[in-house]
Amino acid sequence: MITSRTLPDVRIRRELRPGDLGYIAHLHGQLYARECGYGLHFEGYVLAGLQEFAEQYDPAKDAVWICEHDDKMVGFLLGFHRVDALQLRYFIFQPDYRGLGLGKKLMQEFLAFMHKKQYHRAYLWTTQEQTAAIALYTRFGFQLTEEKNSVAFDKELVEQRYDLLLPA
Repeated sequence: MITSRTLPDVRIRRELRPGDLGYIAHLHGQLYARECGYGLHFEGYVLAGLQEFAEQYDPAKDAVWICEHDDKMVGFLLGFHRVDALQLRYFIFQPDYRGLGLGKKLMQEFLAFMHKKQYHRAYLWTTQEQTAAIALYTRFGFQLTEEKNSVAFDKELVEQRYDLLLPA
């Protein structure tokens, strides 16, 4: 049976619980292998980043947005404090939950968090294949600042860095 989902059907949780980060690694590994052909090195990259986040997590400086529906995680976004910026990481949705407006909602919450915590800079890394995500990032003011050829995820691709500067 196909059920239609709407934005109000999805609850956004703001606190981390045990198992959340492991599920994010699982979700990234599974979806990116199926949709983009990324290999085990990508999952290792995600795991290393999540380990760094877990070891440095500070609820006063970092934020998570965990999208849930029917007690199941269906999307995720993380804001990770860096020396002089907030890094946007692990922005992902289960395929059935794309196109509902969740991406826009989480980007609005990410920017609100930046303002509240007085971050003036944010950045993210992605690949040129992520065209829908890139369109969302640029709509919210992120600008392409760096590109590099890579085989880090077990295939040739171009990694891209996008930066956002907010008025001081």
